[in-house]
Amino acid sequence: MSDSLQSFRLQSFHDWYHYGIRLLSASGIADAKTDVWLLMEHATGITRSWYLLHGDESMPADAAAEYSRLLTERSRRIPLQYLTGQAWFYGNCFSVSPAVLIPRQDTETLVEEAAGILETGWHILDMCTGSGCILLSLLKSCPDVTGTGTDLSPEALDIARKNRRALGVQEDRAVFYCGDLFEALPAGEEYDVILSNPPYIPTGVIDGLNPEVRDHEPYQALDGHEDGLYFEEKIAEEARRHFRKGQKGYLFLEIGYDQGTDIRRILERLGYHDICITKDLGGNDRVAGGRYLR
Repeated sequence: MSDSLQSFRLQSFHDWYHYGIRLLSASGIADAKTDVWLLMEHATGITRSWYLLHGDESMPADAAAEYSRLLTERSRRIPLQYLTGQAWFYGNCFSVSPAVLIPRQDTETLVEEAAGILETGWHILDMCTGSGCILLSLLKSCPDVTGTGTDLSPEALDIARKNRRALGVQEDRAVFYCGDLFEALPAGEEYDVILSNPPYIPTGVIDGLNPEVRDHEPYQALDGHEDGLYFEEKIAEEARRHFRKGQKGYLFLEIGYDQGTDIRRILERLGYHDICITKDLGGNDRVAGGRYLR
């Protein structure tokens, strides 16, 4: 688009809205209308009801400048959530940045499966915690459990701690450690439930992903090595030594849509029982679960 900021600076919210739709549609963004509205809402602070009553009014210059900047960034396929700094997940608003994966509705299946078996006093481990959305969502909905989150990225854990404060979860209920999977944990700590949304995309598939994911989300949170199963198998194998002794521990892993059969075989080989592959709302395999008696 060749329209300049100056030519639109004194024009209405209505004009800016339709300009944004044209710009983002031309950039190949499928749901341009939704993104345009969310960016306008973020830049100006208006509501839909206000827009319906006052859309013909001129957008203030400072708001127009910020909105124009956001539109330009979104047209470069920078994810909407990184531009607004927030994403909704399991009924809560989470802070996000390019240091963490953007929480997705599919992952809510993982939270629902774990929430369904939690009991008072249990301790949860969330591997590859990222923004903390999985662990913190469980702690918010199940106030009588505690949890630990680990991640290789210090920047990701800064976001997780920020979300812990924003959601009002006490520090002693959600502890975060930086390190490579189980190496980050204090010696001797045991868990009733271990879950993870690990990197599970095969390396050769990543180049074909949408630009928003391929070019902007953290590569180390995507790459599951050659077959996409590396981290899932590693977590499942090592988790057996970290469940509470003498009790059955639960493992839940988010998986790719075509990985259910392979993950079932891995869990069976490693001695897990009551293995279940759960589908997401789209009908795709999404969560592998099983129990292990240590």
